[in-house]
Amino acid sequence: MDFQFQDDDVAAAQLARGILNDHATNERQKQLETSGATHDETLWRALADASVLGVAIPEEHGGAGLGFVALGLLLQEVGRAVAKVPAYPALALGALPLARFGSDAQKKSLLPGLARGERIVTAALGEYESSDPLAPAARAVRELDGRHRLHGVKSMVPAAQLASHVIVPARCDDGSIALFLVEPGASGVTLAAQETSDGQPHAEMTLDGVRVDDASRLAPGRGATAGGDALRWIVERAIVARCMMQLGVIERALEMTAQYGRDRVQFDRPIGSFQAVHQRAADAYIDAAAIRLTAWEAAWHLASELPASHHVAVAKFWAAEGGQSASYACQHLHGGIGIDVDYPLHRHFRWAIQIEHELGSAKHHLERLGRDIAAHGLPAA
Repeated sequence: MDFQFQDDDVAAAQLARGILNDHATNERQKQLETSGATHDETLWRALADASVLGVAIPEEHGGAGLGFVALGLLLQEVGRAVAKVPAYPALALGALPLARFGSDAQKKSLLPGLARGERIVTAALGEYESSDPLAPAARAVRELDGRHRLHGVKSMVPAAQLASHVIVPARCDDGSIALFLVEPGASGVTLAAQETSDGQPHAEMTLDGVRVDDASRLAPGRGATAGGDALRWIVERAIVARCMMQLGVIERALEMTAQYGRDRVQFDRPIGSFQAVHQRAADAYIDAAAIRLTAWEAAWHLASELPASHHVAVAKFWAAEGGQSASYACQHLHGGIGIDVDYPLHRHFRWAIQIEHELGSAKHHLERLGRDIAAHGLPAA
């Protein structure tokens, strides 16, 4: 069995790493944080000019058509750099669902702009009323003319302030789920900025009778369960995309910690030579290995269009549990400098904690996995 990535996928990731290393420096990050900028427009433009943003967008719509694994490699690099760019919302929450479920008109209108970095589309998966993104509480009330009015509140919508459209899952009158493209500036939509651990732009999105027609609806197929199946497809890929970013976050934090252990001298010896430091670092290394293994296993299943519910739950458990443990260990091994905001490690810790709780914590996914195994048994190998 060949476990190597495709050459084109690796080349795209390496190109992205070079651009991110050049732009997402500690000094540049501090400038952005001081200025209050929502994202690094210069870096975003550099990634777009290098045609990196279109890795998973079909070629007929201006992308490279490399698929989900290539996107995972790209997001891993964004995580390594803790870069202030909307790669996750635009590419995982926007481009992937549109390429899969969008109408011809929606694809033609939105995907080329996403590939060029000129447009951002995101998805509203979180709610206050429902902790399960697969069971939205937002309602889509059908009117006599066949249109719908959307009601509800979505929370923690990534990059909503930057987006031209937001994919909004809602429950229809008959209990089925539908997906609608909503413009943030439409009548009845209110956005309120929300602060997050990672400092990326998020917003609360209130839907007060927002009117949408069939042209705004994603078309996942026929049948009462088609919308729910499409939502599961989106959520599973969103979860694994965040796991890939967590892998990049933790890998880079470990590299910084290993270098610090070699350079920092105490009692006339590098602290990395102490047994207690060895043990703490080894535990973090094992956590990172578990994140890597489970995330790529889930990504492969999704890229191959194979059943992946169990694999996704296991991957998110490790991204949450292992990510929190490893990031804390890295800060601990740095001592006081680990929490110094002039030193870059603090961003990796903040990102790790943000990803830990997004789209379900470790406890949430462990309980879900337990319920599934109890009901259906272990999945086939």
